Parts: sequence; structure tokens; C-alpha cells
Amino acid sequence: MGKGTDKLYPFTSPVCTSSGLIFDHENILRWLQERGTNPVTGETLKVGDLIVLQFTKNEAGEFVDPVTFKVFTDHTHIIAVRHGTSANVFAYDTVERLNIKAKMWRDLVSDEEFRREDIITLQDPQNLGSRDLNSFKYIKEGEDSGVPKDEASINTSAMGSSAKIMKAKEAVARARASREHTTSKTPSANTIKTSPSNGTSAAKIQSTNPDSRPGKPYNASYHTTGQAAASLTSTGLTPHTSNALALLSREEYLLKPRRVKAPSFARLRTTQGALNLELYPEHAPKAVWNFIQLSRRGYYNGISFHRNIKGFMIQGGDPTGTGRGGESCWAPSKKTFEDELDGPLKHDRKGTVSMANKGKNSNSSQFFIAYNRAPHLDRKHTIFGKVVGGMETLDALERVEVGAGDRPEERCAIEEVNVFVDSFEEFWNKKTAEEEAAGGKQRVREGAGQNGERANREEDERTTWTGKRVRESGRGAGVGLGETGGVGKYLKAARMEPGDKGARGGEVAEEEPVRKKNRSGGGFGNFDSW
Repeated sequence: MGKGTDKLYPFTSPVCTSSGLIFDHENILRWLQERGTNPVTGETLKVGDLIVLQFTKNEAGEFVDPVTFKVFTDHTHIIAVRHGTSANVFAYDTVERLNIKAKMWRDLVSDEEFRREDIITLQDPQNLGSRDLNSFKYIKEGEDSGVPKDEASINTSAMGSSAKIMKAKEAVARARASREHTTSKTPSANTIKTSPSNGTSAAKIQSTNPDSRPGKPYNASYHTTGQAAASLTSTGLTPHTSNALALLSREEYLLKPRRVKAPSFARLRTTQGALNLELYPEHAPKAVWNFIQLSRRGYYNGISFHRNIKGFMIQGGDPTGTGRGGESCWAPSKKTFEDELDGPLKHDRKGTVSMANKGKNSNSSQFFIAYNRAPHLDRKHTIFGKVVGGMETLDALERVEVGAGDRPEERCAIEEVNVFVDSFEEFWNKKTAEEEAAGGKQRVREGAGQNGERANREEDERTTWTGKRVRESGRGAGVGLGETGGVGKYLKAARMEPGDKGARGGEVAEEEPVRKKNRSGGGFGNFDSW
């Protein structure tokens, strides 16, 4: 679809970028003259970067594959074979069968040679992210010819199946907003209904406070426990008829990126002096957790720096001193852990602390401290801290003489690591206190609700099915209650002395004399009733 200056229109003269984004030629030229950027990604885009697309149509005017003449749909994998500034459009199945598998790298229309790198994906039905219009920069930022973001319009009639997705999202957003608006208007206090029959409060209290409902646990995961499915397919498990979210452990909850944002602090005491480190759990929670846990165990105490390169870095953390040892805090079940490369941290300063590894996702206990900028290590090594104090110690470490294999000739080791501030522990203590406080309030609300229900239940017990109330003394207007309740309490008639009958007002329940059953003899009798 062509991305116009303020709407999404079908293209008339299609062009695309090397990444497969299609634009209408006229509209994209107007956009580039004003801004010079890609309206979808926001990156710089020049007119010379555009590739003219050659589509094939059938007699009905539909876009088709030029070889098989299959009509392109929303579910067709469409590619373009580039030749300089132009490209022929095919279905991927055709190119895969006749070019790639046959190893015949000539265009099926123009018979020109091409390489695999010349294949550009225009539409991949398996890549749903490419159809998320909310990620388009000019829609997200409302840059449509200066129209504000909330007023930017889209021609949904020209969007095919993507229009259905957008309409569904809008419907969900409207429903959610309407529900929140209704909830905000609903009174949060308990509503007490009054019984019209006797004017007394009925035993029904409707609570509309959302806080009274059990909420989602703070450590709930995004997947269920799977017990309902497991019990359905296995007779050896206890039946579960409802799904429940699986709960994360303390460690799993804390090690989510950007959850614990406060930095941690530790002191690295070496043979040349002390280094104060600031650690970043916000962007590298696993690396910081691993360093803190190993430090508290005394894992690094007495370990030598086995590699020291002047102007580059110093590396340590291997108890074997060879550079090939070390394990993470999760050993022996997990000796290494994954890289954490998402974030703004870079090797752009002296004193950067990073994990040493021997390949992708192979972090253990070894780390290094940079003496200088090292941009070639960005996105390859997990940065989890920096030196904030003791630069003179770092300079002294750099001046240590080294021998073969960049190994220090004099003793150069870590004597002890002290963790001053553990932000994980502080965050967990604060979270636990908040949950306990919230749980106390919930228990108070539940207790108040139970007391109210108990009072209403007692009120019901003092009212008979005929509507008459029973006095607490046991001499009711209808049926008397004793000191205690229980099964059959309404069957106990109020007893009274013979002389008190005239002194009492109202109805008095008297015991009916027990009638004895006439017992007849066995046999058929004499048939007198016939």
C-alpha cells in the first residue's frame, strides 16, 4: 500500500526500499521533498534509494504472479527480484521452486542474472509485525502533513485484512474506556437494600468496590500452571476445572529487565588498592545478580587477574587462573547464563565493567574492566557496571608489568569484594512491606464484610417465614427462639404458664395433642366398608 502524505492509499506507480517497504511514487516524492526521511522507520531516505516495482495484472485488473498467474492475496508471500533501480514482482513459491531449488539464478521474466541478495520481501504473511500500523513512525508521531497525532486519518478501505485488525483494536480500546468510565461512576461504598415488606434492612449487601475483589498477584506470570489441561488428559492427576496463572519465584520476579532500577554498589579490594563499582540491575539484572551472589559467597576472594593489556582492559574472576574456568552462581545446574545486550550501555568510557565470555550466551564468573573506550565490544559483551571511585588504583593495575600471554608478572589479585548496596534486596523488602500492608487492608475489609453478613444472617433468623419477628427473650410474636440456635430451632414452640395466657398479647403457639394411630389387626378385615 502506498503511504500518502496524510492517508494510506492504494499505489498507482509502486516503488519500494531495499527493506521491502512499498510507497506510491508520487506521494513518497512529495514526502521526501519536505522531510527526506522514511515515513515508516524515520531513517534517512533518498530518491535514488527507491526501486521501481514491475507488477503483473490479469484481465480483471488483479495483481498476479507473472509465471503461474496466481492472484496475490493477503496470505501470499510476495517478493521482488531487483535489477539495479527496478525489480520484477513474483510469488515466493515460484522463485523458490524454479530459481532457488533449481539453482538457476536468472530472472523468470527478463532473463537477467541475479543473486540471492537481490531478493526483497514485500509481503510475508508470517511476519505480523510488518502489518502493525501503530509502529509506523509517521502514524505514531502524527506527522501526516502537520496533522496532530490524534487527528491523523487512515483510509481503512484500502488496507485489506489490516483494516480488520485496526478496527478490532479500536473496538477493544473503546470497550475498555467505556468500562473504566462506568467503573469510575459506580459508588465505591457498600449499597444496603431495604426490604419493602417490613421496612427493615434485608440481609443483602452489594459491594461495588473493586478493591474487595481478589486481585492478580504481583508475581503472576503470563502463562498458566497448565493443571487444567494436564488433569483433562491424565486420570492420575487431581482434576482442575479452572486455569490459574503460574507464580514467579522471587529470583524470576526480580531478574526481569527494568524492574529493579536503583543501582547497586560494591567495593573491589585488590592488591593495588580499592575500586568502587556501580552496578546496573536495570539493564543487566542477571549479570549483577550473578556478581553479587558470587561476591557474598567469597567466590572472588584471592582470585588473580590472569590477563592485563595496557590501554585495553584487565580481566579476572577465574579461580583456576587460566582464563578457561569459572562458573555462574546458578551452577551446577546452569554454569553459564544469557547475554543482556538490550539497553543504552556502551563501552564508551574508562572503567566500564563487562562480562567476559567465549561466545554467545556463555557468561560465567569472569569479568573485565576497560582501561579505555572499546566500541568494538558493544553488543558482544554484557555491560553491568562501571568504576566510580579508585581511578588511581585502576591506573596502578594498568602499569603492572606483564609477561607471556599478557599475564601479570607480579601478584595482581582480588583480595575481597564487599557489597554495600544490594538494590535487589531493598526492592524486595519494599515490595514485601507494601504487599503486607495491602493484605492487612484487605483482611480488614473482609472482616467488616463478614461482620455485616453475620448481622444480616442473625436478622433473618429472627424473622419467621410468615413475616413475624421473634423476640430475643424467646417470647416472640410468632415462634419463640431459645438461647441457642441449631437444627429445629423454629420447631420449638414458645412455652408459657397457664396463668400467663391472659397477660400476654399476640399469638401464642399451643402444642397440639398427639393423636394415637388406630392399629388394626392383620388380614383383610370383614369388608364392612365395601
